[in-house]
Amino acid sequence: MRLVMDTVEEEFVEIPIPIPSSTSSSSMAKRPCPSQNPRMELENLLYQFLSLSDRPSLSLDLSFENLLQSMPPDTDLIDRALKMGSLLLDAAKHSSRKRASNHNSIVWPLPPDLTFKIFSMLDTQSLCYVSAACSFFSKCAKDPLCYENLDLTTLVPKVNNAVVATMIQRAGKALRSLKLGVVPATACSPGFCQPMVSTIRKAIVEAPNFSWNDKRSRQGRESSVLTRCCLSPLSGDGGAPGALLRKLHLYNIERMDSTSLCGALSACPSLLDLEIVGIHVELRQTLMSVSANCHLIERLFFESSRTGRDDSLKAQTCSELVNNCPNLTSLSLRGFKLHDCKVRILVKGFRKLKYVDFSSSYSITGNFLRNLGNCNGGNLLEVLILRDCMHLKEMEVIRFLTAILAGDFKLLMHLDISNREGLACEADWYHSNMPIKQVLEARPDMRLVAEYPSEGSYAETFDAEMNSDISLQFSSPTSDGSIFMSTSESSYNSDHGSGNEEGQDAVIYGESSDEDNNMNL
Repeated sequence: MRLVMDTVEEEFVEIPIPIPSSTSSSSMAKRPCPSQNPRMELENLLYQFLSLSDRPSLSLDLSFENLLQSMPPDTDLIDRALKMGSLLLDAAKHSSRKRASNHNSIVWPLPPDLTFKIFSMLDTQSLCYVSAACSFFSKCAKDPLCYENLDLTTLVPKVNNAVVATMIQRAGKALRSLKLGVVPATACSPGFCQPMVSTIRKAIVEAPNFSWNDKRSRQGRESSVLTRCCLSPLSGDGGAPGALLRKLHLYNIERMDSTSLCGALSACPSLLDLEIVGIHVELRQTLMSVSANCHLIERLFFESSRTGRDDSLKAQTCSELVNNCPNLTSLSLRGFKLHDCKVRILVKGFRKLKYVDFSSSYSITGNFLRNLGNCNGGNLLEVLILRDCMHLKEMEVIRFLTAILAGDFKLLMHLDISNREGLACEADWYHSNMPIKQVLEARPDMRLVAEYPSEGSYAETFDAEMNSDISLQFSSPTSDGSIFMSTSESSYNSDHGSGNEEGQDAVIYGESSDEDNNMNL
């Protein structure tokens, strides 16, 4: 099999056909015989003209020069010759592409439906490369099924509203997944513990393999920046593109506001997976929109662009979300100012909740953990992440670990109570009261991540006293406790906050074994 590569082009060139004027009305009424057909005459003339290509170029040059000398000085013969040459060149290129496309369609071994299926499995960038290879692939790549899952995320701003609109229009009602925005390079790099929130300027500076000339030229390039209207195509064509959308991930779109986001969510009634990172929108308004429009949602991940400053969430909003979205299994609200009373409504209210991440909350004390194992919602938890909750009390953590020892939270597989500032400690409570060893002995299947400041940290004391029974492990825990798991969720599942599935160095307390090192939560 040999595919002929040709350049994709949509324009078609028609050669104008001069129709000789008749001299009498009687001749106009007569049907011309084949020998007098203008098209055939043009084809014969063109064939004779093209046969001159076998002659030496010098003879053609001399003939054309002699013809010019025989014409008046103001003749436009040169312009006409250039125009004719351009028309012939375009016609020849078009015919070449057509023949190559026909050839490729004949020698390509796969049927169209299987070709569409394979193309639909490509990522968006690879699909664009394939469609530019030849006209045959370009036609195959225009099938809506090829754009079912759109991933337009980049390390630096490269995608604008026009690109998004074109892709969504090609997908039409076949659109199922849309990822959009700027994902910082450090989010997927080993050894980093930081949120996925980023800015356009920061993303440009940190982008690997990106020249400074490109960085300077892109900093002021408005055409590469997404605006608040980038999701408006989801509502186009009567709402067809957003009607069956299942997954929507948005990263660091600085110009988007709450009104635009809520308008996009209103066009996505079938949404199951929503991830929002680094967008300047209010938590309360966003959850209200989700509660009103996305009743089928199963995973909600929301990381604040203003860590610790969004205190907009109300208890009524939490109750409405619980009542209107009963299928939620994974909930991540990172970097918000959450209070225990509101968190308790969410965790206890969702009957199918398995994955919870309230990292970097500036108000959670851990009070919501009390008696959590007695309710249907909390007792089904498989992953609980409270990393860097600045006001998380050690006393509440000890009570929670004691409840685990008492037999609660039997499904819990991963617990992260790390804090770069250390747990909030009252005068009567000391680190020695933390029953970590007992929990690990009673629950060898559970991973417990407890990282604190190195100076006087409990991790050092614990390791020094118990190194005969417990050893430090290096692994990269992930989770299958949630239907939808992303790198952003698992980024807090290791000692450096890195849950990258490729494997990061994470200090985790647990029984040391080869099975544990390879186990995915």
